[in-house]
Amino acid sequence: MLALAIYLLVILARVLAGPCTPNKADVILVYCYPKTIITRIPECPYGWEVNQLALGGICYNGIHDSGYYQFTIPDLSPKNKSYCGTQSEFKNPLYHFYNSIVSNDSSVIVKNQPVNYSFSCTYNANYLVNQAAFDQRVATVHVKNGSSGSFESQLSLNFYSNAKFSSIKEAPFVVETSEIGSDIFAGVEAKGLSDRFKVVLNNCWATPSSEYFYQIHWPLITKGCATDYSILVHENGKTNRATFQFNAFRFRNIPKLSKVWLHCETHICDSEKFSCPVTCDKRQQRAEQTGGVLVAEITVRSK
Repeated sequence: MLALAIYLLVILARVLAGPCTPNKADVILVYCYPKTIITRIPECPYGWEVNQLALGGICYNGIHDSGYYQFTIPDLSPKNKSYCGTQSEFKNPLYHFYNSIVSNDSSVIVKNQPVNYSFSCTYNANYLVNQAAFDQRVATVHVKNGSSGSFESQLSLNFYSNAKFSSIKEAPFVVETSEIGSDIFAGVEAKGLSDRFKVVLNNCWATPSSEYFYQIHWPLITKGCATDYSILVHENGKTNRATFQFNAFRFRNIPKLSKVWLHCETHICDSEKFSCPVTCDKRQQRAEQTGGVLVAEITVRSK
């Protein structure tokens, strides 16, 4: 009797919970990390449950996360490049990865509008010890949904010659040890966007390793604001480019010929729906848009 009561209680709870509330917002967040791609869509798009959506039409591995359905491609290495239908294409020196999140219902009739969120990330590729390593100075995020057309933007993390941010310095970007303390001018620019979309730098930090989550790190920008007086944020959330400057440095106890990796978590903000400019005294709430983490390499060497 006790088991029956528990079973009936579970059924009642499921009935009360009901189906998900349909969400018609055609928004997808694409995070192009150096070794991982994460996509998030608002939960219940057009009435679809997470277990009815498949990554690549193959893997039903989506999870709920803070009002979103999240899908992850955990490994971009050549040995696992076809994970859950992921397709890759190499055109020297660029690597492109493609996949999609599609609806799939095995019932006799389908009452929900089908969805197909396709996306891609593009990386500069160089090979070290026969393994692919991706320098994400430039990342292309492409989003397409059958109900709303397509959206494409190329985000690039650049270094500039001066505070006018008019001339880009080409890679590799090298700082001599005698130039430690001098100004470095950096910024993230988006191409392929209409004027309504603005680039927002959420967080920028430096590490002595290409790993963006490396335990040794130095924060430069946190929640859109400079972490100390030596860092100046010139533009953030105002145009298709966000710019800042900081003093050149190297990490302690690292060889004189060393590298510093600059990482910037970037979002694209729709100014017709949200307040995009970042004010550090009172930052307004803003929904996340398509974006990712960009990585650029700085070489510090001794003459």
